[in-house]
Amino acid sequence: MHEQKDKACEPLADAASGARTCACKHKHTPRSEELQRDVQKRLNRAIGQLGGVKAMIDDNRYCGDVLMQLAAAESAIRRVSEMLLREHLETCVVEEIRSGNDEVVEEVMDLIRRFS
Repeated sequence: MHEQKDKACEPLADAASGARTCACKHKHTPRSEELQRDVQKRLNRAIGQLGGVKAMIDDNRYCGDVLMQLAAAESAIRRVSEMLLREHLETCVVEEIRSGNDEVVEEVMDLIRRFS
């Protein structure tokens, strides 16, 4: 497993040993540079749109305009989710099934339910 720590990862204490571990999992197969650039670009766009929504609320803008901007941000985030779900299926899930871990199918079903 990849040893890199995630800044957003919350440490957990192991009750038995008292050791602190990371609750986050890391991919065995790195994402392509192209996918990373595309995801970052789309996330930056969504962050900008959400910043625009915040400014619109502060400026007491028309509700319909705010809702349209929110819909655009939601769409951008949904597209990133779809891209990462596809990546997950094509890499992590395939690797787990090939290694004999069929339980990953239930995890995928939970993820699909969350994003549909």
